[in-house]
Amino acid sequence: MRTKRIALAIVALLVVAGLAAGLVSGLFGSLARGGLYATGLWSENGPSTLPSDTLNSPSPSPAATRATPTSPPSSKALPPPVLAAATSAPAPSPAKVAAKIKAVKVKDVASSSYTGSVLDVASGKVLFSHNAKKAYIPASTMKLLTSTAALSILGPDHRFTTRVVSPKSGRIILVGGGDPYLAKKNVAGSFPKRATMSSLARSSATALKKSKTTKVSLGYDDSLFSGPRWNPTWPELYRDQVTPLSALWVDEGRVNGGSPGARVAQPSREAAETFAAALRKQGIQVTGISSEKARTSATKVASVQSMSLERIVQQLLMVSDNDAAEVVFRQAALGAGKKGTFADGASVVKARLTKLGVWDSTNKIYDGSGLSRQTHVAADTMVELLRMDAQGKHPELRGVITGLPVAGVEGSLRTHYLDDQSAAGRGLVRGKTGTLNKVHSLAGFIRTRDGSLLVYAFLINNAKNDYNAKVWLDRTSAALSTCGCR
Repeated sequence: MRTKRIALAIVALLVVAGLAAGLVSGLFGSLARGGLYATGLWSENGPSTLPSDTLNSPSPSPAATRATPTSPPSSKALPPPVLAAATSAPAPSPAKVAAKIKAVKVKDVASSSYTGSVLDVASGKVLFSHNAKKAYIPASTMKLLTSTAALSILGPDHRFTTRVVSPKSGRIILVGGGDPYLAKKNVAGSFPKRATMSSLARSSATALKKSKTTKVSLGYDDSLFSGPRWNPTWPELYRDQVTPLSALWVDEGRVNGGSPGARVAQPSREAAETFAAALRKQGIQVTGISSEKARTSATKVASVQSMSLERIVQQLLMVSDNDAAEVVFRQAALGAGKKGTFADGASVVKARLTKLGVWDSTNKIYDGSGLSRQTHVAADTMVELLRMDAQGKHPELRGVITGLPVAGVEGSLRTHYLDDQSAAGRGLVRGKTGTLNKVHSLAGFIRTRDGSLLVYAFLINNAKNDYNAKVWLDRTSAALSTCGCR
């Protein structure tokens, strides 16, 4: 009997200790996140100075004036395991859709300035419109326009080639082909698989040894893109958000793979040094490295190809990759016969979307990622573009749809939809996020409970409360997912 009492006492102590540890851990996690919000160092899925997984727990409200998510939702609040099938029934009622949106109450958001639009995908019927034709700063939802134009111009199967050529015996040149995801090496278990410097070095070494060459000098050519490497509309503080643009870089010029984080100042030179180190491992002596433009008559030594453009687009949308978006922006310009400057990218995206019938004259484009606050896009453009991407007439654009993050599951929406009032959207809402200071946007698709497929876009500018703006976007899109609005 005494032994049983002792055992029960030990169990009770362990339980208390576990609860105490949990409370302390939760307290420090909450304090850490709250402090980061307060100092401006933390901004999920947008420009910040820390990676989004630095802290593991969801963000609590750092101030009483912000909407406060409750604990993770119960299973009763989650959507059913099987989505309602798409139907050909009449479009939802605009009045009912508007009522759903207006019923979402989050402090300081209703009076904020925003552009919003909701369409029925099947019919194209406008279900909700608020300043829908007025252009606002889109932040990273701009990547939807860049990706759509690039896929339309180049095609989903297009690949970018990184080459090694030889102008003369004992001299080789590494030529950048504008592969945004060229990597130093593939990490075991990583996905997607990328073209790598280690693979290119092996192929190059094999070819060189076959020609009895084991000693070379190395040149590097990053001349594919033209114009400035840094967008003049970007503030200097974004140096940890995007690398100075180059057609030749490794791991996007990120130091230790961080995003956000330190970037190399000369990405093409860094790529050449990485390639030289890989060559040396293959038994090739590299005597020097210098910049040199390759002649078209140079002999091909080896090459590697990027992922398909469709896969690149899916990746850059899923994680909201600024670097990849800017490279794709330039590649779209080259594909249209331009030189590949920022200005060329802007004119080509405008021209292609105009040709596709989804451009509005109020829009203004200055970059491909949406980091520029001078870039402005209307919600009406966003929804028309997404509806087009989803239709069978343009199968080449499907990568934009399949690359959208899923609410509460993956990508930039993984840590969203965690409170009771947004939980219904988990697994049902797909969308591209956008975040800058006082700017928050979300655009994508929703399959409603009654089988309707809706496309939506909401762009908030000059938000009075940044945190609440994000909460409103989550809750509004989640409310639409519960719509029985026919």
